[in-house]
Amino acid sequence: MRDWRPATQEPTASDEFTAFVHDHETQLRHSLSATLGSELGREAAAEALAYAWEHWERVGAMENPVGYLYRVGSDRGRRLLRRDPPVFTQPSFGRIPMVEPGLPKALARLPERQRLAVMLIHCWEWSFSEVANLLGISKPTVQTHLARGMSTLRREIGVDE
Repeated sequence: MRDWRPATQEPTASDEFTAFVHDHETQLRHSLSATLGSELGREAAAEALAYAWEHWERVGAMENPVGYLYRVGSDRGRRLLRRDPPVFTQPSFGRIPMVEPGLPKALARLPERQRLAVMLIHCWEWSFSEVANLLGISKPTVQTHLARGMSTLRREIGVDE
C-alpha cells in the first residue's frame, strides 16, 4: 500500500504507535497470556495497548515500553484473576502435534515467573534475553526459572527427561 503523505512529511505519533503495535502486539499478548491465561491475557494486552495509545508520548519515549505495558496489563488482569487461577485452553490438534492433556492445568499451577519462562521460551521461542528484558531480570535468573518450571512440569505430568 502506498503511503499518501508527501516524502518530506515526518511520521506522526499515530504512525509511530501503529508501527509499535505491529512490531510488539504479539509479544505483549504472548507474555500476558502466559501470565494470566489465554482469554484474560488477550484482554489485558488490548487494555495495555489502549493505555499506551492514551499515553503514547510518555510510553513511546520509554527505554522498554513492552516491559512497561506488560506490567500495566498484568496489573489490570490480576484484578480479575484474584479468585481463580489462570486458565489455559487445550491447543487444537489440527495446528500442532499431540500435546499432553494435563499440560494446561500443570502450567496453571506453576509459579508465575516459571510459567512465563517455560511458555515464552518453549512455546513461543523467545530468547533468554527477550524474557529477561521483558521482566527486568538477568538471563541466569530466567534460566533458573525455566529449569525449575520444566522440572516441576515433568514431575507433575510424569515425564522422564
